[in-house]
Amino acid sequence: MFKRVFGKAKQERNALPTIHKLNDTLEMLEKKEKVLVKKAAAEVEKAKQFTQARNRAAAIKCLKRKRLYEQQIEQLGNFQLRIHDQMIMLEGANATTETVDALRSGTSVMKAMNKATKIDDLEKTMDEINDQTESMKQIQEALSAPIGAAADFDEDELEAELEELEGAELEEELFQPATTAPAAAVHVNAPVGRQPTQPAPQRNNREEDELAALQAEMAL
Repeated sequence: MFKRVFGKAKQERNALPTIHKLNDTLEMLEKKEKVLVKKAAAEVEKAKQFTQARNRAAAIKCLKRKRLYEQQIEQLGNFQLRIHDQMIMLEGANATTETVDALRSGTSVMKAMNKATKIDDLEKTMDEINDQTESMKQIQEALSAPIGAAADFDEDELEAELEELEGAELEEELFQPATTAPAAAVHVNAPVGRQPTQPAPQRNNREEDELAALQAEMAL
């Protein structure tokens, strides 16, 4: 018996069909209520007509039928209120059930993911990545290293040879003979009414040769 009851409850776990059924019932009650309201209004009109015709007995019967319709209308209103309450409860319970199912599904997926991704496997993977990175670095260094005759060159010797070349070049610049530029001639404006003075006679070629030889000796 318990199995049958709980099994039935499990089958009716989805509240949507029940909510739809309650909604249909609610629409049917609302339609009946509208019909009864029209009937009650019609009895009131009849009672007015019988009153004008001085037929009090018929008017009273109409009012009695109107009272019966009003009782049915009130009863239908109570039914509608109960259905509304049950629909609200079922909708809330359905939302709660769906939320719990979603959380349960998320928890199951998370457990499966954690089970598939173990910390030991993660550490092993990271070690493998580090090993591959180090191997690639060694390969790149091996490819960039000089080979053949260039591998036998001594970097210190090359640096020393370069320093000797730089020193020789600097020494050659220091002991290079200096060239003298000819002095520019200075022109002095003679006063008005006075003849300009004659320039001094130039040195002979012998004195110029002696001066050049002296400058060469001083440069050495």
